[in-house]
Amino acid sequence: MFDHISLRVRNFGKSLAFYRAALAPLGYEAQSLDEGGKSVGFGPKGAPALWILEGTPQSLAHVAFKSPSRSSVSEFYEAGLKKGGKDNGKPGPRPDYGSDYYAAYLFDPDGNNVEAVTYAR
Repeated sequence: MFDHISLRVRNFGKSLAFYRAALAPLGYEAQSLDEGGKSVGFGPKGAPALWILEGTPQSLAHVAFKSPSRSSVSEFYEAGLKKGGKDNGKPGPRPDYGSDYYAAYLFDPDGNNVEAVTYAR
């Protein structure tokens, strides 16, 4: 449905560490890293879809990432917490969203609500 999303972040280094750790278990990697320009794209190899750039955030966002399994949802959550994320919903079923909806939620270093979700049983 979308090609890419860009988020402005206050501290590029801190956000880079957070997203690199949290997205690795989902199979998303840092690409086109420009440390001088303070920008990076994340996504499957060759297809970055989430871009972070240092600047002043204009608003908060909710971004949900596809996860291949329930265990990778948990890994996303734990890795993100270790790199400065804040709990916004531990890994678990979300029956209000669907019978197979399994997700975890974190606030990134700027307060954006990031989610890993799978429909795998």
